[in-house]
Amino acid sequence: MLAADFSRFGEEVKRIVDAGADMLHFDVMDGEFVPNFAISPPLIAAVRQITEIPFDVHIMVTHPLRYIDALAEAGADLITFHIESADAPSEVISAIKAHGLKPGLAFSPKTPTAAVTSYLSEINLVLPMSVEPGFGGQAFRHDTLAKIAELHQIIQKSKQPLDISVDGGVTTEIAPLAIRQGITILVAGTAIFRSPQPETVIEKLRTGTT
Repeated sequence: MLAADFSRFGEEVKRIVDAGADMLHFDVMDGEFVPNFAISPPLIAAVRQITEIPFDVHIMVTHPLRYIDALAEAGADLITFHIESADAPSEVISAIKAHGLKPGLAFSPKTPTAAVTSYLSEINLVLPMSVEPGFGGQAFRHDTLAKIAELHQIIQKSKQPLDISVDGGVTTEIAPLAIRQGITILVAGTAIFRSPQPETVIEKLRTGTT
């Protein structure tokens, strides 16, 4: 949703839901963990009034524990926080689960996959960022594909039902590459919102066709 036209946000939500989106991805930023600000819990709560589609909330904040209650009340279904944040990961995971929500764990391009592997049994989603967090419209980093493949192998061996998401620079050209490496959730912003036919883009992303 970061790539949406904020001057008509409600219309953008309806347009993308009608185009076939499986969920809506919201970016919450605090101006500290990343230099930008973005979507707030009150805006998420407002969107929850107009759609029942699942909400995937990605928080790029220094202290994620401060946000969990507000995001749960706003209508989040899944909350993904960063391993690089200041709060203890297990505490954040427990706080998310206490609300009956699904926890996800993200890590930035410079962070090794090993930083998150010990938490995979506690979460529902892992997100290797394919761009530097905090800025929309960046190009996909192809070294992320190796991280996706590594995570996929670990998950296959553990036989855990765990989604691998990718966020940043995702296009219809990137989707097949990521899917081949084991990705299960594609987060796309610019590719969908800037297209005059978002339903076509969404279908191509879903099927891995260009």
